[in-house]
Amino acid sequence: MKRTIRTTALALSALTASLGLSAGPARADAPAPRIDLRVLVVSDGGPATDAIAAELETAGTPYTEVDLQDADRPVIDAGFLADTVDGRPRAKFQAVVLPNDNPFPANSAEMTALVSYEQTYAIPQVDAYTYARPEVGLQYAVGAGYAGSVDGVDAEVTPAGLAGPFGYLEGAVPFEDNSPTVGESYAYLSTPAPGADFVPYVQAAIPGRATKGSLVGEYRHDGRRELVVTFVYNQHQQQFRLLARGIVEWMTGGVHLGADRNYFAVHVDDVFAADDRWDTRLNCTPGDVDCAPGEGTPNPIRMVPADVDHATAWQDSRGFTLDMAYNGSGSVDHRQDNGGADPLADRLIAERDDFRWINHTYTHAFLGCRQDVSVVPWKCATDPDGSTRWVSRNEIADEIATNRVWGESAGLPLEEDELVTGEHSGLKVTPQQPVDNPNLGPALADNGIAWLASDNSRDPVQRQVGSATTVSRYPMNVFYNAGRAAEQVDEYNWIYTSRAQGGSGICEDNPATSTCLPAPLDTATGYAGHIVPLETRIALGHVLSNDPKPHFIHQSNLAEDRIAYPVLDGVLGGYDDLFAGNTPVVNLRMEDIGVEMRRRAAWDAAVDAGQVTAYRVGDAVTVEAPDGVAVTATMPTGTQRGNAGFGEAYAGALSGWTATAGGAFALTLPSTATAPVPATEPDAPVTIPSTAPRTRVPAGVSDPVPYGAER
Repeated sequence: MKRTIRTTALALSALTASLGLSAGPARADAPAPRIDLRVLVVSDGGPATDAIAAELETAGTPYTEVDLQDADRPVIDAGFLADTVDGRPRAKFQAVVLPNDNPFPANSAEMTALVSYEQTYAIPQVDAYTYARPEVGLQYAVGAGYAGSVDGVDAEVTPAGLAGPFGYLEGAVPFEDNSPTVGESYAYLSTPAPGADFVPYVQAAIPGRATKGSLVGEYRHDGRRELVVTFVYNQHQQQFRLLARGIVEWMTGGVHLGADRNYFAVHVDDVFAADDRWDTRLNCTPGDVDCAPGEGTPNPIRMVPADVDHATAWQDSRGFTLDMAYNGSGSVDHRQDNGGADPLADRLIAERDDFRWINHTYTHAFLGCRQDVSVVPWKCATDPDGSTRWVSRNEIADEIATNRVWGESAGLPLEEDELVTGEHSGLKVTPQQPVDNPNLGPALADNGIAWLASDNSRDPVQRQVGSATTVSRYPMNVFYNAGRAAEQVDEYNWIYTSRAQGGSGICEDNPATSTCLPAPLDTATGYAGHIVPLETRIALGHVLSNDPKPHFIHQSNLAEDRIAYPVLDGVLGGYDDLFAGNTPVVNLRMEDIGVEMRRRAAWDAAVDAGQVTAYRVGDAVTVEAPDGVAVTATMPTGTQRGNAGFGEAYAGALSGWTATAGGAFALTLPSTATAPVPATEPDAPVTIPSTAPRTRVPAGVSDPVPYGAER
């Protein structure tokens, strides 16, 4: 399609007049401006600005979004962007994010106001997605570069990017290619235009040429700085997730509220116990509720001492700690059946300090309603009057307390206020039990439980249950009832193929939540060839999304074929290949994850209510938040709060939570964190780029979602 490019030249005097500011140099005695720590996101409804807004939202970085498609939106003019507070000029936004370099109509007064604002206060602008052309410091992609799909391309961070905002990366930026039939990423690859002050930060080889083209770069011109992004993306794609932190660091100069870290924790449920095994002939699990009573013969899966040795060696090799959610009766029953011997328990207890431990109740009993398992699927038993029969408060409390005492007698290093109930039972589970067991909350209080695990696939929002706050866990699609890869694939085929292909049809009955396979997987190769890469990508996506929620698997997955390890190695190995040593995986225990989630909820509520104020004047940052609300922020290395340091080192910066007693507190930036200044002095007439096109990302590829991962 032919595009007509039009440019409009405006004199600097006209720009400054639009804001009522002097075009001459600032007076020596003029006060330094106040720059509010808030980002302006101007959205056209496309995926790129939505992705950046999602990154700010997750990190807890305040932003204001203006939707260009909203007829009632505010007008972006001088008064919207800046004013004066206590005699000091105030810039209301520390950065501007636009859908492209100019999303407004030709000769737009709003773009003129933005340009003048950026020049006056040295405010950086992110062009979330635009095409390569001289107006953004690049040569046209057509002819000199490339315009087209970059699915599967291996991009790289340049030396300037590694020395600058993307220094937390190892260097590689692989672009996803999840489907051979769906286009996932489109890009313009081009080199800097002659004479342009343009520095590429991320680049890729231009097909058919010996040169590399920019995908992300900084363009300095007319007293302004722009981060020019020339590939389309959405918030879930790995390439964006890798670069999101750097985009925010560039636009804020590394001084902003909110923080972004990469978390990964893995809970191993049912330790000391045994898990029932999937029957490949019956397509159900004898001994569990998906088989009719008496159907099949149970053939349980249980770890052996060699599996413990493998787990400890694996942890040492990865610098990672597993969380063992244990059921003490599993060992007690095994000893009763084996003349007092339990080599597995002996080895686990001997190596107990190598793991973290969580109370998973004594017998793994179902703690919700009384289950009627005479039918498949089960239902809640009822009294003659039709009311639900519930497991009692005393039974729940006894399951918790007995397991705690057993663990203490074994010397397990416990946090007594953490709990994972069997199957997350006691909490609501639809459709059979749409509400929590009313006896659960009191029983938790009886035992001093402060943190209670929930299943993220059905209970994703942190909430209060009695004395406890929930910690949502991601179920990995590595099934509890599979110790062998072939069993995992057989059950996977049963769930994710249509009836016509010999499957259950669950996927076709639930198209909104599950995706059918095009054909059954080969039981010999399907696990390594399909399931492991998919589950690795899903879990790594969580890690890269600043999401502290833990994942959970089962002890059966560490036994026999040890099918969990290929996925865990894929996540951690893939991570190590992508990130520099200054950005390690954060491996928290359950209580610390719960605290992080609770702090975020309180912070987000305070920001949404307009109760947080933060701004920078020179090398001083002032923050005010309500009493009891911890402040989250990211600052340069060397930042001080009073006489103490601020935060913890991560990704080349300092970040963390800071307690407040209400009122304002100050942070002092290091001398190296100079206040923003214009990139150049615009002596020549300023050029407003022509309006750039809006492009949407192609439809992505849906993934199978975890189904039946927990028993």
